Amino acid sequence: MKNLLKLVSIAGVLAVAGCTTVPDSIVTGPKTARPQPASYAPPTSGAIFQSAVYRPLLEDRRARLVGDTITIVINEKTSAGKSAGSSASKTGAVASPAPTIFGTSIKELSASGSSSAKFEDKGATNSSNTFTGTIGVTVVEVLPNGNLVVSGEKQVALDKGVEYVRFSGTISPDNIQTGNTVSSTLVADAKVEYRTNTRVDMADFMSSLGRFFFSVSPF
Repeated sequence: MKNLLKLVSIAGVLAVAGCTTVPDSIVTGPKTARPQPASYAPPTSGAIFQSAVYRPLLEDRRARLVGDTITIVINEKTSAGKSAGSSASKTGAVASPAPTIFGTSIKELSASGSSSAKFEDKGATNSSNTFTGTIGVTVVEVLPNGNLVVSGEKQVALDKGVEYVRFSGTISPDNIQTGNTVSSTLVADAKVEYRTNTRVDMADFMSSLGRFFFSVSPF
């Protein structure tokens, strides 16, 4: 019975230690949206113009409605650097002249001393990241000023895991290029995310049990 309890306890500890916390997604809101049903237009008297299906004759079919798709060309590059330094120095000296006894100077009793200290510290950190690729997003909302709120997700299943690429932001129709493509650098409030559920990605996050012991450890 005691051995069984030990096995159950060990299994419970291993199960808790294996629990890892995957970070929350920074892309919130719906990832896609379906086109709204076309508004019903009463039959006309044979006129060619129909407001419900109006598209400019000399304009390509650029995204403008909820449910339209846009290709985001991700080209993000970030770099940052920081350096700091400090220095300090201190010197000191002391001297005791030879005493005079009965008019005679005793040089053997003279003393002098000096000290110096110097401290210097320097440090520097640099970070650089590059993220390139493409992802298709869907218009989920059309703002009153005509800007388009887009969001999308791409999932790629590999041999030992799944890669997730998520994107959301606000696009100005003026920045939409031919072929319904937009550079990620022209997207306002852009949120670009890349995650995986592989063991390599999960290894970056401490288990729940490990975080508990580190939180109570005084070292």
